[in-house]
Amino acid sequence: MCYRWIDFWARIPGATDEQVSGKTHGVCVSSDGRVIVFHQSDEALLHFSAEGELLKETGGAWRGAHGLTRVLENGTEYLWLTDQFSTVVAKTTLDGEIVQTLPVPQHPNYDTEIYSPTWVAQHPGDGRIYVADGYGANLVHVYDQEGVQRDSWDGSKGAGTFAEPHGIACRSTPNGVEVWITDRSNHRIQIFDADGTFLRASMACHSPCMFDFHNDQVVIPELFTGVKIFNASDLTLQADIGCNPAIQPHADPKKWWPPRAPEAWPNTARSDLQPGVFNSPHAACFAPKGDLYVVEWITGGRITKLEKKND
Repeated sequence: MCYRWIDFWARIPGATDEQVSGKTHGVCVSSDGRVIVFHQSDEALLHFSAEGELLKETGGAWRGAHGLTRVLENGTEYLWLTDQFSTVVAKTTLDGEIVQTLPVPQHPNYDTEIYSPTWVAQHPGDGRIYVADGYGANLVHVYDQEGVQRDSWDGSKGAGTFAEPHGIACRSTPNGVEVWITDRSNHRIQIFDADGTFLRASMACHSPCMFDFHNDQVVIPELFTGVKIFNASDLTLQADIGCNPAIQPHADPKKWWPPRAPEAWPNTARSDLQPGVFNSPHAACFAPKGDLYVVEWITGGRITKLEKKND
């Protein structure tokens, strides 16, 4: 499985080392071929053509822009967006017009913990909505399609209590819908059925951020670093792209933070970013023909295209 690395595939408006934020946290490809990037800015949704031309900036200000998930409902595309700072979780049009927001979840853990949502998944059949509170109380909340909270998961009925359930996604299989969760600080992935019954877990990743599926593949960006592609059915590794030897997980496998990295990481100077290696990949998505787009957690942002070569 080979890809052609296209560094700085698209220009991020105003991207500089001094930019206060601008971190590129989410990415998807719409049905008309636009690449949509979610970044922390006054207009948080960047729309690019397939050639990398900036078409427009929409969506308004999302200072804590984090997870982006594209869903299809009755032939119409929507985005689920999360803001880790304001705690807004919203379903929007592709241009960022809000059509639904979710209420702040209720749970006893919030007596002592904050709520800081990081990602959303939606059941492709009944519309249930799964919200990962990855930076707060380490919970996954389940809402019905109308936005009424129905359940909360803490991982204790799975491979173990969640520690930073950062990314979440739904995968359709012949046996039903699976809910994939990046249990990031535990260096693992947990997979449940749609009702919360534990199915399996994997330690194949050290710092998994999120998931995107294409045919029987899943791409998982690793914060510390690299982008892994697995067979989604059995999690056998198919490719490991862009690992940076200067950035490694903590020397103690039982610990999460800090990684072994240069002092300024993740905000490496743009002039020091190297083609062929990632700095801090945060999200990735497949295009219909198997190309990949990768965005990174770095001041000013970074967008890389991995163009699939014919095998």
